Order: sequence, then C-alpha cells, then structure tokens
Amino acid sequence: MNAMKGSRTAKVFAGIALISASAIVIAGCSSTPNAEPSEGGEKPAVDLTLKLGSLLPATGSLAFLGAPMEAGVQLAVNEINEADAGVTIDLTTADEGDLDNKAYETSITNLQNEGITAMVGAASSSVTKLILDGNAGAGILTVSPSNTSPDFSGINPLYFRTAPSDNLQGEVLGNQIAEDGHKTLGIIYQNDPYGTGLFEAIKSTFEGTGGEVVADASFNQGDGQFNAQVSEIAAAKPDAVAVVSYDQFATIAPLLGNAGVDTGSLYLVDGNLKDWGTDVSVNLEGSKGTRAGAELPQDFLDQLNEVWTADGNDPIDAVTYSAEAYDAVILMALSALAAGSVEGADMAEQMGTVSGGGDKGEKCTTYAECADIINGGGTADYDGLSGEITFDENNDPKGAAIGVYEFGADNTTTRLK
Repeated sequence: MNAMKGSRTAKVFAGIALISASAIVIAGCSSTPNAEPSEGGEKPAVDLTLKLGSLLPATGSLAFLGAPMEAGVQLAVNEINEADAGVTIDLTTADEGDLDNKAYETSITNLQNEGITAMVGAASSSVTKLILDGNAGAGILTVSPSNTSPDFSGINPLYFRTAPSDNLQGEVLGNQIAEDGHKTLGIIYQNDPYGTGLFEAIKSTFEGTGGEVVADASFNQGDGQFNAQVSEIAAAKPDAVAVVSYDQFATIAPLLGNAGVDTGSLYLVDGNLKDWGTDVSVNLEGSKGTRAGAELPQDFLDQLNEVWTADGNDPIDAVTYSAEAYDAVILMALSALAAGSVEGADMAEQMGTVSGGGDKGEKCTTYAECADIINGGGTADYDGLSGEITFDENNDPKGAAIGVYEFGADNTTTRLK
C-alpha cells in the first residue's frame, strides 16, 4: 500500500506499511471538516512546524481499524496545512502492529529518532502502555484516538485520548443485555488492559441489574485456539454470551455455534463490531454490539475516501475512530498555536483550554475557524466530529454517546440507538 501524498510535508518510513481497515466513532456534532481557509482572518502571530508522528495499525489483530484512523489523520493534516494559519504539520506515519508481531518496537524508535514532539496513537491500549513512558521521557505529547482502557485516566500529563473509557461502553452493553431479557451471561475476553477493563464493566453492570455471570474465560493476545474457553462457557448454558476481542471473533463465533450456543444471542464490543458478512461462517442475526459515537455526516465519509483513495488504496467502508483521529490532530495543532510552541509539554498545557476547559472559550468547529480566534487573541473551544470532547482533569473526554447495533440476516449491522 502506498504512502499518502495529501500533505505538503507528509512522509513515511521506507518499508513501513500504511493502514487498512474498518469500524467506530464517538459522540458526534453536526460540524463537518474541510472548511475553506477564512478570508480576512487574523494574521498568524507565529509560524510553527509541528513534527507529528502517527502510530496506527497496518498489520496485526487491529489492522481492520487502521484505515479509518489514518485517513482521519491525513484529512486533518491537509486542512491544517491548507489553512496556513500559523501551524504546518510535518507528518511521519508508522505501523503499530500488535503484541504478536511487535511492529511498534521498531516504529516507535524510528518516530522518536525522527524528532517528533507529538504523536497520534497508539490504537491498542496494550501498545500504548508499552511506549508511553518512552514518549513521555522524550517530551512527546501522545494522543490516542482509540485507547479505552480505564487504566489510562490521569496516567501521564503528556497523555490524552479522544475516545471514552470502557467503563461507559461496558455499562451500556451490560444494561442492553439485561434489557433484552437475559438473566444469565457468559463472557469470553482477551487478557489485556482493553479486555479486562471491558469485562469488569460489563460484569458489574449486568450483575447490578440482577443478572448472573455464570461463566467467564480469558485468552491471551496471539492465541489461536479457543476451544477451552468456548467449552467452559457452553457448559454453563448462559442465556447470552459477550465476546470481548478483536478479529479473534471470526474464530470464536463458529466455535460457540458448534458448541450449541445461540449465535443470535451474542454481544460484541467496539473491537470486533463490524459488518462481518461472509467473513464469519455462522448466522449472527439478532446479535448486538456497542461502539462509541454518533453517525457521522456523509460528506465526512466522502472526504475520508477522497484522501484515502488518492494513492490507490481501497475505499473505506466504515469510519471506526476516524473522527477521533481527526479531532486528535486538530486539537494538537490548536494547542501548539495557543502555546506558540511545538514542544510537547507546552502543547499539553493548552489541550484542556482549546478543547473547552477554559472559562471563556469561543465555540468553533473547524481548525481554520478556531485558529482565527486564537490568532485574534481569543480562546478557542473546539467542538469536533467526535463530540464536544472537553478534556477533564484526567485528560479524558467528558461524556460520549455509545451506539447499540444489531446484526441482520446478512451479518451486517443496523444502528438501533
């Protein structure tokens, strides 16, 4: 897959693949990107070049999430550079991979050696845990569009995320399972910060409704056999089964069906909820799942595809975390502009303010609009495509919408609420 050429200064390490994939988004607002640079706006008081790294999955178990996020990053970079409002992004992208292929080990070293002062990524909570200390030690501002583990709340002053904690998603899914009339539940989950966080949230919420989790079984990243976990769950004969995984779901679901579990009573999460079609060999009709975000406007999808297909990539058919990635880049650029600096610590001090944490911020929904406010001496309050965002004291976004989806006979999903 070719490197993207949409940015004047975008570049890619030789041999590092770019992303391909699909599926999630957060509380949306009606604003759409690609606003024209404003005529007659305030002249930028600074002329900064932000060396931005992107560490997102081109390979591994989360590769299907990569393309939407990488396209969101590139779209934001293009708009920031075209606005010519005081910040130019010099983007370098690298493959995150996963805990199995460990692509991130080489990639993060290359990014740090490149001299980046800000980074969007990693996608996986487990990978972020491994690279965050090194980034922070190098003074790099790290903003993830998809880390959802509760462990990250307040973890480091140089770390932010535009995705909500799994505590919220687990609560919504646990309540949905109970609302659907199920009294007993089995849970299969991956043994990492993402999986255990969601498992605990689903379990506590479901049990809080009076339900009972009659069996749970975990697996490790890199495992290829799930018969033992499936047998343990099936033996307990639960009314429903929640599966907290990434693409391992494609293997787990048929095993559950063969073990006598109703594959129309499965519950999925953001890491595995997508239009599976024929990629899963059992009928999922009636199964449900959750993922963060409101439905995004069609013009945003069109712009993502325009950016992504410019170098011959296949069109994106879903928008998983694309808005969160887009907003992460916009917020980092605005924080640099507000700080008058591209140093990670200086930008971090402004992230809360430009996201709406200031007392007197003026609402704005595009980079160009917000930059005009800042260049005019005002305080911008950016409301993005993933929601109002507004970082709290833990550098988490305040509030989010969690969508509930249901599978039809063709193993594709429809949003219910």
